[in-house]
Amino acid sequence: MFDVDVNVKARMLTQSSAAMTSPRTAHLAKSADAPPASPGPAPKRGLSYPLHEQLPAVGAAIEVAPGVFWLRMGLPFALNHINLWLLRDRLPHPTQLGAWQDGWTAVDCGVDNPATRQAWLQVEQEVLQGLPILRVLVTHMHPDHMGLAHWLCERWQAPLWMSTSEYQSAMLACSGLSNFGGDPTVQFFAAHGWNRPEDLAVVKSRVGYYTGMVPQVPGAYVRLMAGAQVRIGERNWQCIAGYGHSPEHMALYEAQGALLISGDMLLPSISTNVSVYAMEPEGNPLQHFLDSLDRMQHLPDETLVLPSHGRPFRGAVTRIAQLRQHHAERLDELVQACSQQDLSAHDVLPLIFKRALDVHQTTFAMGEAVAHLNLLWLSGQLLRQRGADGIYRFRRSQSSARPMGD
Repeated sequence: MFDVDVNVKARMLTQSSAAMTSPRTAHLAKSADAPPASPGPAPKRGLSYPLHEQLPAVGAAIEVAPGVFWLRMGLPFALNHINLWLLRDRLPHPTQLGAWQDGWTAVDCGVDNPATRQAWLQVEQEVLQGLPILRVLVTHMHPDHMGLAHWLCERWQAPLWMSTSEYQSAMLACSGLSNFGGDPTVQFFAAHGWNRPEDLAVVKSRVGYYTGMVPQVPGAYVRLMAGAQVRIGERNWQCIAGYGHSPEHMALYEAQGALLISGDMLLPSISTNVSVYAMEPEGNPLQHFLDSLDRMQHLPDETLVLPSHGRPFRGAVTRIAQLRQHHAERLDELVQACSQQDLSAHDVLPLIFKRALDVHQTTFAMGEAVAHLNLLWLSGQLLRQRGADGIYRFRRSQSSARPMGD
């Protein structure tokens, strides 16, 4: 996920105080023989955080389930961390016929900067137990997930696993054609009412935003597809495709152990950034995101969700309901606001985001505002018209009979 502090608009969630066994920390300061975490049953309502306030130190890991380790690395954003996952693995040996090799699958990588590289080197010394990384699996192409994939793959001679749309999008962004800056992005924002010249000059200069954190993409990959089963060690993980946040995000669900590596599709205390970009100006990513949540609706209450940001939690179905309600409320507010006057995406920013935004934050806020307005426009609840000034404005359709939340 990118810097999504602008999306801290979902209600903060009450933590459960249910007791549980302390998790094993994969660090020299802890006993290697201690049992892994054994979180208790989930409550019927709300979210629970079975690891409570525990966080892995930089270069260390917490074992959240047998063979599943939680890493936490820094980010140069207001959203200051990403969770990465190490899964014990066993694959056929690449050079010895009939032999097997023990090691790890790394899920997501962090951005490419000196601090993250140093953190991974510390993980090598203190967590990997002398075993190699056998493959690098990336949930999606955003810099905090993709950034160091090239370095890890080269360092360990490990293949990259990810979906085709995400891989191709990363390659495109590394070529300089991305949605994060440059003239097309400036023109897109201007068409939606953001016309302050000094702000747009900053946006134009961000053409190297992606490559600053993802300087390279591995030259080959293994394709992940929706519904595919990936055997990692003793566990079978099912790929769950998600859309709206990124082109073809892959979450991983392990039914027997009731584990979900949710990536950015399901986060405990902030709403996932869902934006329209210049390359697809009439896209409907918010509808795609809401539809994608249906693919996680079946998860049992006891599922331990391992998100990319925030702490592991239980209560996936509850969280999905909260996200649906959150977006329904924003959509209702926009319909009502557009009943009073014609509004652009820039006009509605104060309605969706209740605090001042800097230029960096506004880029994400604008994308999200257009995503909400496009959903209402494409569903017939709003009309869209481009004025003589070149700005798109939205008004309520006379056929919009009732609010989204009804």
